[in-house]
Amino acid sequence: MGGDTVRVLFVVSAGYDDMVETRELRYFVAVAEELHFGRAAQRLAMAQPPLSRAIQQLERRLGVVLLHRTARAVTLTEAGSVLLREARVVLEAVEAAERRTRRAAADRPGVVLATKAGASSELLSKLLDAYAADPCAVAVEVVLCGPGEPESLLRNGRADVALLHRPYDSTAGFDTEDLHTEQQVVVLPAGHPLANRPHMSMAEVNALTDLPLPRWPRRDGSYPDGPGPQVRDYTQLTQLITLGRACAVMPESLRAQLRDDHAIVPVPDAPAVTTVIAWPPHSRSKAVADLVRTATRL
Repeated sequence: MGGDTVRVLFVVSAGYDDMVETRELRYFVAVAEELHFGRAAQRLAMAQPPLSRAIQQLERRLGVVLLHRTARAVTLTEAGSVLLREARVVLEAVEAAERRTRRAAADRPGVVLATKAGASSELLSKLLDAYAADPCAVAVEVVLCGPGEPESLLRNGRADVALLHRPYDSTAGFDTEDLHTEQQVVVLPAGHPLANRPHMSMAEVNALTDLPLPRWPRRDGSYPDGPGPQVRDYTQLTQLITLGRACAVMPESLRAQLRDDHAIVPVPDAPAVTTVIAWPPHSRSKAVADLVRTATRL
């Protein structure tokens, strides 16, 4: 389900429909994430007894058990796990709607565009210049983010439009236009024995035990398991490659930002990367529509 889709939950009880409130969902998410009523109450800045009563009322309303409670621990039931997943989507969509509504009412209209720092730099520069030449152009605030963050900013309403990169970013739930597709390369230290190869396969890249692939953070901030170093941005990654601590598979267009102490080897069987411009499907912003039209013309 896309981040901009609001699913309203109903249950039938005593012959009438009763809608779950966003307040109750916020309470439940806090308890489900903390798995401790005391910590959840502190996080919500409320007393524990009313929080416990609210969760019990939610369970009665839905007619299911959401949490297993013992003297030692609180755990999620299967139904609780489902509601946690759905509630996060609903709350994110509500927060996104609030932010976009406030921005639409601002005295000075503008567009917030999110993109990964260092990615699609040439395309972004051309897009901003071409859009600025439009007589109807409004101010564009560019937010440069780490990997995975542009998608999150677009889903939570902090951005109106974003440049995303498939297959690394998910475009589910967004309207998109493809802008550019390119092949990928592996970046190695310049002095590495394989630096002069005409090409490499993904199997060969994965087998480089002396230069493991980096581990990027997931959306929740955790890192996947693996031998590679944890990285947060491209500057950190390129320095690790220079030091001979990692290699990286990345779009060929990033070649222009690398230094002489890096070597580039094409990886023909790596998935192609497509840069897309993405926006919420319900957007009625003329500025967003104009920016998208400018991007597709480029």
